[in-house]
Amino acid sequence: MEALFEEYAAFEDKVKRTVYIDNLSPLAKESVVKAALDQFGNVIQIKIIRTYLELKSMGRAALVEMQNADEAKTIISEICNSPFMISGMPRPVRARSAVVEMFDDHPRKPGRRIMCRWLGSSDPDFEVAMKMKRIVRYHAKEANFLLKRQLEEEEKLAKEQSESLNAIYNKYELVQHVCNSGTATRLAKHYKMRIC
Repeated sequence: MEALFEEYAAFEDKVKRTVYIDNLSPLAKESVVKAALDQFGNVIQIKIIRTYLELKSMGRAALVEMQNADEAKTIISEICNSPFMISGMPRPVRARSAVVEMFDDHPRKPGRRIMCRWLGSSDPDFEVAMKMKRIVRYHAKEANFLLKRQLEEEEKLAKEQSESLNAIYNKYELVQHVCNSGTATRLAKHYKMRIC
């Protein structure tokens, strides 16, 4: 019994060092999130949480375990106070302290019993359960629609950023060509200007 208490105490310590980050891009991978958060401390582990009710079971949240609880608090305050950038794109990300229920692999709390039962149609809680089931289905349809829209917008933004970077690069090459080919020197002589 004592080993169970020690295991659960170690798990609770892990929970204190963990940050829950929500509203991530569905395209964000563990390596990208780790690179973004490594500046605040030592990231031990990142677990992307899949939303199985939405399109393609994409990740929308993550549990980030840090070296200590102070680093976790720093991440929470930084994300709350400044924009969170992933791959050059700002994201309206939310962060908060993790809680025990967020972990699907947590050990059983010593002394706790969970009881489950089937609800029959004559049970007083049956209507409440059916209402919750309908709400969950409706929410899943809404979430799928919103996720499709978000993916379309992110792909459009990525394309615009790529086109913008290509245009800037082409302008830079043109300026380099003008400077290297002697055209700038000839123009400076013609207009009686000095080149720095």
